[in-house]
Amino acid sequence: MSSLEKTLELIKAGTSAIIPEAELIKKLQKNVPLHIKLGMDPTAPDLHLGHAVVLSKLKQFQDLGHTVIFIIGDFTARIGDPTGKSKTRPPLSPEDIKKNTQTYFDQVGKILDTSKLTVRYNSEWLDKLTIKEMIGLCAKVTLNRLTERDDFEKRIKASQPISFHELLYPLFQGYDSVVLKADVELGGTDQTFNLLMGRHLQEHFSQHPQVIITTPLLEGLDGGPKMSKSLGNAIGLSEPADQAFGKLMSISDTLMWHYMHVLLHTNDQEIKKLQQQVIQSVVHPMDIKKNMAQAIVARFWSAADAEKARQNFEALFQQKDYSQAQEVVMPTGTPAPIWIVDLLKLLGAVSSSSDAKRLIESGAVHVDHRLVTDFKTEITWKPGLIIKAGKHKIYKIK
Repeated sequence: MSSLEKTLELIKAGTSAIIPEAELIKKLQKNVPLHIKLGMDPTAPDLHLGHAVVLSKLKQFQDLGHTVIFIIGDFTARIGDPTGKSKTRPPLSPEDIKKNTQTYFDQVGKILDTSKLTVRYNSEWLDKLTIKEMIGLCAKVTLNRLTERDDFEKRIKASQPISFHELLYPLFQGYDSVVLKADVELGGTDQTFNLLMGRHLQEHFSQHPQVIITTPLLEGLDGGPKMSKSLGNAIGLSEPADQAFGKLMSISDTLMWHYMHVLLHTNDQEIKKLQQQVIQSVVHPMDIKKNMAQAIVARFWSAADAEKARQNFEALFQQKDYSQAQEVVMPTGTPAPIWIVDLLKLLGAVSSSSDAKRLIESGAVHVDHRLVTDFKTEITWKPGLIIKAGKHKIYKIK
């Protein structure tokens, strides 16, 4: 294979679409560093494995010697990306945006080489837009074009309100590409509309339009919507490796293949081979899942963390060595007895009473190996008490 073919093969691995691929080839043939853009709004304090999918693709462009630009959308975070939302997002305070921005930068360093990373804030140029410039920008796109996007179309049909500032979000994201003269923009498949807006505006500003590269969305731990901290189905990049390993082990056997494909770029042929070995009882799904979890933790944490996490998991869940359970010091003044729901919340096992109720009703809560079936149960806690919540959450009162 030629150098260009190898580069293209590397870039295409783990992507959903390249729009258009022929233009990417032309840009690569120039053999000069391209401007590769990825933007993220600091709408939450933590990044998760879902973000890691596109960040990993960005790292490949870093390794290939291109100019990688990470945009922190401190301006657009004030609006909130309407993608996938059925209602207007509440605005974030400047304090929240500033706090989240710092944690974003800290966490991207787990994947990207920050010494080779250009970080820009889109408030640099969007804050400076005059009314005249804003009107000129709006004149470059029709209302029909904006409301074509699936999110808006659904809300219109459901007679749900759309605030005018939400319509501007794709324009602002697209204008980022104009300012930076982006050659390539990355994003998840749910960002396709916004990414295409960048191409549209660049053409109106007499620039060569950017190539769009989309990456697949990572489903949440529950197999439902895409991974999201707000939905409680995510693995944060700032979480301890042990906790990340345990969460990966909690996913279904079916979802395991999706995680291997999206996070590890395991090809279809290899996955089919493993699936056949499972059917033939040559290998157990648990062993494949442990290998998957170890590989993912090694990639986004470290090989040493991954090895230790696997050993701890096997000791705790397979050898029943509860010395490896997560130890928790009860806060001063914690009542004894304590309502089981409040105990689960205090331990961090659940985020709400409804989550606790679902766990209890599904027979997934044990206290000192005794099944808890009554939602109203009160627990007299003491040092050494073991609480199991779900498949892979075990706590020990210290």
